[in-house]
Amino acid sequence: MTSTPFATSDRNNRLAPFGWLTALMFACTFALLLASNPGRAEGALPETVQAGSLLLRMATGYQVATAVDTDVDMQINGLVARVSVRQSFLNTGADWAEGVYVFPLPEQAAVDHMRLHIGERFIEGEIREKEAARQEYEAARAAGKRASLVEQQRPNLFTTAVANIAPGETVIVEIEYLEDLRYEDGKFSLRFPMTLTPRYMPGTSLPDRQGNGWSADTSQVADASLISPPMVARAKDQNASLHISLNAGMPLDIIASRYHPITVKEQSGRYDIQLKSPSVPLDHDFELVWRPIIGSEPQAMVFTETVNDVPYYLLMVMPPAGEPDASYAMPREMIFIIDTSGSMHGTSIAQAKRALQRALQGLRATDEFNVIAFSSDSVPLFRQSMPVDARSLSLAEQFVAGLEAEGGTEMRGALELALHKLPDESHLRQVIFITDGAVGNEEELFSLIGERLGQGRLFTIGIGSAPNSWFMRKAAEVGRGSFTMISALNEVGEKMDRLFEKIEQPQVTNITVDWPGGVIAQSYPSVVPDLYAGEPVLVKARIGGPIDGAGTIRISGNTLHGAWQHELSLSSAGSEQHSGEQSEREQSIGVAALWARARIADLLDAGRRGRDADEVRGAVTATALAHHLVSQYTSLVAVDKTPARASSDPLRRDQVANRMAWGQSAEAIFGFPATATNARELLTTGFAWLLAAFMLMLVTTPRRSSRHVLVA
Repeated sequence: MTSTPFATSDRNNRLAPFGWLTALMFACTFALLLASNPGRAEGALPETVQAGSLLLRMATGYQVATAVDTDVDMQINGLVARVSVRQSFLNTGADWAEGVYVFPLPEQAAVDHMRLHIGERFIEGEIREKEAARQEYEAARAAGKRASLVEQQRPNLFTTAVANIAPGETVIVEIEYLEDLRYEDGKFSLRFPMTLTPRYMPGTSLPDRQGNGWSADTSQVADASLISPPMVARAKDQNASLHISLNAGMPLDIIASRYHPITVKEQSGRYDIQLKSPSVPLDHDFELVWRPIIGSEPQAMVFTETVNDVPYYLLMVMPPAGEPDASYAMPREMIFIIDTSGSMHGTSIAQAKRALQRALQGLRATDEFNVIAFSSDSVPLFRQSMPVDARSLSLAEQFVAGLEAEGGTEMRGALELALHKLPDESHLRQVIFITDGAVGNEEELFSLIGERLGQGRLFTIGIGSAPNSWFMRKAAEVGRGSFTMISALNEVGEKMDRLFEKIEQPQVTNITVDWPGGVIAQSYPSVVPDLYAGEPVLVKARIGGPIDGAGTIRISGNTLHGAWQHELSLSSAGSEQHSGEQSEREQSIGVAALWARARIADLLDAGRRGRDADEVRGAVTATALAHHLVSQYTSLVAVDKTPARASSDPLRRDQVANRMAWGQSAEAIFGFPATATNARELLTTGFAWLLAAFMLMLVTTPRRSSRHVLVA
C-alpha cells in the first residue's frame, strides 16, 4: 500500500481543533504561571536556591534540608527584658550545608550578643563593621570553617547565616537582645514576633541581587532580595518553645497571653511563665500583658547602670490622669486609610473592616471625614472630606462593606492622596492608617509623612497576626500620633474605643526634662513627643559632669488643665515610686545598651531629615561598636578556628523558609500580579508567550477541507 504525502484524514481534521486548544491552554497556563509567581528566577536550581525557585518547589513538596527550631528565654526585671533566642539549625541532607534564615525581632531590640554552639563548645560572636564582618564570614565559609553571621536588615528584621553544617549535624546560634517594655493604660506588655508578613517591593527590578529572596532588588527597595525569604503554609519544623521569668517589682493583678495559652507559677513575687504546649508553630506573634494591683501602679520608675564609670539612666513618669474636656475638642478632619492589598486577605481584612466600621461610629457631628482604600491603586470614597451626616455615613458603610483584599501594597499613593492639600484651619487633621505594614520601602514613606503631614497627626493601627511593627511604631512617631495593634477580631471594639478616647486631644504637650545643675545629659528622644492619655514619659540618658547624689530631675509639660511637673531623685534609681516612697539604688543591667539603641534611632531619624549621611553613618557605627550592638552598619560574626569541611566537598546553600502568618493566604499574597516587584515585566512576558503560541498555531495548523483524500 502507498500513501499520498501531506494528505489528511477526517480523523486528523477532527483532532486539529484540540491541538489548537492544547497549545492555547499551555500558553495561557504558562503566561499565568509567570504572572502569578513574582519571585521566579531564571535557571533556579535546588543547589542554588535562588529567588523564587524555593517557593515553587515547596508548592510541589520540595523542602530544603536545613530545619530550624527556636527556643526563647526571657528574663524581665522592672522595665527591662533580657531575651535569649536559640536557633537550632539541623542539616537533614547528605551534603554539607549553609543555612540562611531571615527572621523578625522586636523593633526596639538591642542585639548585643551571639554565640555559635558546636556540640559542647561555643564561640562568642564579635562586633564588626558590616562589610568587615561579612568578609570574615565568607572567608571562613570558603575555608570550610564553621561560622555564623548575624546582620540587621531592618530594626525588626535580621538574618542569621550558618556555614559548614555537616550532614546530620545540629548547630545552634544563640542571639541575645535587650528591650524596654511598653507601659500604657496601666498595663505592661511585651510582644515577641514569630514570623513576618511578606513585604511588597515597589520599583523596577535591578539587574544584580544581594540575596536569595523571592524578590529582585528594586529601584525603591535596594535590598529587597535580602528581606523576602520564602514562605510556606505548613512545616513540620519551624516551631518555638518559650519560657519567661518575670520580676515585676510590684504585686500583680493579671498576667495574660493574648494569643497563646500559658501556665503561670508564682514564688516570692516572681512569676514563672511557659506555653501550655511544649512548642507552638512560628506563625503568630506572642504577646504577654500584666497589670499591677489597683493602687500599686507605678507613677515613676528610675533605673541606672554604670559602664566604664559613665552612668546611664532610664526614666519613666506617668502624667496625671484627667478626663477629656469636651469644651477643648475642636472639629476634626478624619481621614481613614485602609489597606486592601493581598497580604490583608483572610482574617486581616475582616479585622481592618471592623476597625474602620467602629471608627466611623466614633465620628462627631462637627467632624469631616473621608475614606481611602488602597492596594495596587488608591480609591477615595469622596473627592474631598465631607461633613458627617446620615447620607455620608451610609455611603461610607456601603463602601467599607464592599472592600476585598487583593493586589499590591502601594502605600505612597494613598498617603499622597490623603495629604495632597493643606487642611482647613478650623479643623484638626487626624489620619487613621489601618494596615499590616507589609512594605519594604519604609524609609521613603517615613520621609513622605514627615514632609506632607504638616500640623496634622497620624495614628497607625497594625492589623494581623504578624504586622510590620517597626513601620507601625515609626510612622506614628513621625506623624506625632500613637500606634495600636489589633491581632484578633475580639479586640477591635476595646482597642478602637480606647484609641478614640486618646485622640480627642493630647494629654501633655511641650514636655521638657531638666537635669540638676552641672549635669550634662545626652538624652533620647532628643525632643519628647506629645503624650496621649495613658502614655508615660520615657527617657534614656547618658550623664556627664559631676553628679550630686541628692540631685533632682524635673519633668514638666502642659496639660488641658494647666502646667504639670514631676520631680525624680537621682538617688531613687533602680526603684519604682509609689506616693513618694523610694527603695534603695540598684544597678539595672542593660540600661546603657538601651540608651545606645535609642541614640542610633535618633541619629537615623536625623539622617532622614537631611543630616549628612557620612556623619550619621560614622556616629551610628561608633555607638554600635562601643556598645557591642548589631545595627544598620555593624554585625556580629563568630568563626571556629578549625576547618571542618574539606575544600573539595560541595557546600549546599539553603534559604530557610518562614511560616505564613496565621490567617494569611499564600495564594492571595503571591497569586496577584501586583503583589510582586517585577510583576509587570513577568505579565508582559507571559502575554508575549501567549501571542507567540497563537501565531504558531495559525501558521502550523492544517486548514479544514470538505474534500476527502483517500489512501490507497
